[in-house]
Amino acid sequence: MNRKLKNSAVDFLFDAILCLKDRNECYSFFDDLCTVNELNSMSQRLEVAAMLKNHCTYLEIAEKTGASTATISRVNRSLNYGNDGYDIAFGRMSQKEPSDDSV
Repeated sequence: MNRKLKNSAVDFLFDAILCLKDRNECYSFFDDLCTVNELNSMSQRLEVAAMLKNHCTYLEIAEKTGASTATISRVNRSLNYGNDGYDIAFGRMSQKEPSDDSV
């Protein structure tokens, strides 16, 4: 874990996120919390990570997601040398039943 990241404000944020029950609550919360660009950036990085895990090329990823090669490289570095956060999330997502939280 990044020690620069850990503090009471971030703990408070994560506690709030962990209290959300479904996709609709996430949409409401993140719409209030983030700008559209911030949320799109986070979702783009997650999509990039998934594509890297599926062995897509940088060119394929850039074309599909619009991510820059710098963003793709940064996500790739996190996948290879980070804290396994993406792997934890992807592993749990693959075990979970698909959600039907229509928005």
